[in-house]
Amino acid sequence: MVHKTVAGVLPDEWGGALIKNVSKVVRGSSPRPAGSPLYFDGDFLPWATVADLTNSDDMYLTSTKSMLTEEGSERTRITDPGTLMLTNSGATLGVPKISKIRCGANDGIAMLLDLNGIATEYAYYYLSSKTQYFRDVVAPGVGQPNLNTDLIGDFPIPVPPLSEQKKIAQILSAWDKAITTTEQLLANSQQQKKSLMQQLLTGKKRLLDKNGVRFSGEWKKPKLSKLFERVTKKNNGQSTNVVTISGQHGLIRQDEFFKKTVASEKLDGYFLIRRGQFAYNKSYSNGYPMGAIKRLNRYEDGVVTTLYICFEITDSTKTDSDYWEHYFESGLLNKGLSQIAHEGGRAHGLLNVKPSDFLSLVVSVPCLEEQKKIAEALSASAKEVATLQKKIDTLKKEKKALMQNLLTGKVRVRTIGDKK
Repeated sequence: MVHKTVAGVLPDEWGGALIKNVSKVVRGSSPRPAGSPLYFDGDFLPWATVADLTNSDDMYLTSTKSMLTEEGSERTRITDPGTLMLTNSGATLGVPKISKIRCGANDGIAMLLDLNGIATEYAYYYLSSKTQYFRDVVAPGVGQPNLNTDLIGDFPIPVPPLSEQKKIAQILSAWDKAITTTEQLLANSQQQKKSLMQQLLTGKKRLLDKNGVRFSGEWKKPKLSKLFERVTKKNNGQSTNVVTISGQHGLIRQDEFFKKTVASEKLDGYFLIRRGQFAYNKSYSNGYPMGAIKRLNRYEDGVVTTLYICFEITDSTKTDSDYWEHYFESGLLNKGLSQIAHEGGRAHGLLNVKPSDFLSLVVSVPCLEEQKKIAEALSASAKEVATLQKKIDTLKKEKKALMQNLLTGKVRVRTIGDKK
């Protein structure tokens, strides 16, 4: 009955088995004491940890960050190439990987040895489709969840004919390759965009004006206060659209980003910002060591915490908003921010940056026409990045749906020897 609950009703040609009936489930072992130079930081045997299995979406483990000494290799469980591994503890439990190398495995990793009638790649895809299920149902709980060998062994797995297993794995592998290829294109595009930002926003590379003549001349060096003014208008019941700054998504609805509302019920004391205005979140986030500055693009208005520094362009006929969106995204302001962030200001990750100090920062800026040209070039580059990211998201969504259909037999695949 459990088998039906997890895998659904299977095709007549498929069987079903508990993992312990088609493999031997064992747990890795770690040399003790941990960190001993007698066992670790050697050059004798690769040492696989949970981090090695969870640092990428690749099917195969081809290398490890750490190595064991010869003495350490005698105190661990050694796995051969082709071994199916599965993380079994902590927040990242339930992640499978197939080892391509001979390595030791720590006790946060389980291994499925001697698979009988099960193709390794097929088992990998089935287990990867159940990662969240392992976390939510099989090994839930407060604290450190644990997926022990008994729980793994008692987990059911559908068993199609071996030829069909291999075909399913082949199809899903092709999807993975498409995702990996697109991710590489995205990484290249992101790097090109970053390089372009550094060149254009510092004047190292100059574009052509409307007459086809390359821009020239010195850039001005005003303070931000000459271009922007603070926005300190309180909400006073005008909006309920509470937004927060996300490095990836910009200013986005709080309930959409956090999947819940974390703001106070009373919003009158919050700042009200309008479309096109900017907000600076002084908290560190990934990729934003001095905090992120974002423009409100998604909504007509938004309510933000007064911890943010909000500001707007003073005269849009003299400076270009799109240019400044790219400028703030480039990180070129980080050096200046690090100089005005007061000593001991990182309380709970929040930088102590005064609005007056922020607006006193000096920036380098070209004429309005060159600003617009730079913004156009960087917007085109950003669009290419966004298109590739959207393609990756679509491929992953399609792969997830395909896994659900193929691994339950809802959609069958043809194999050599099938009748037409």
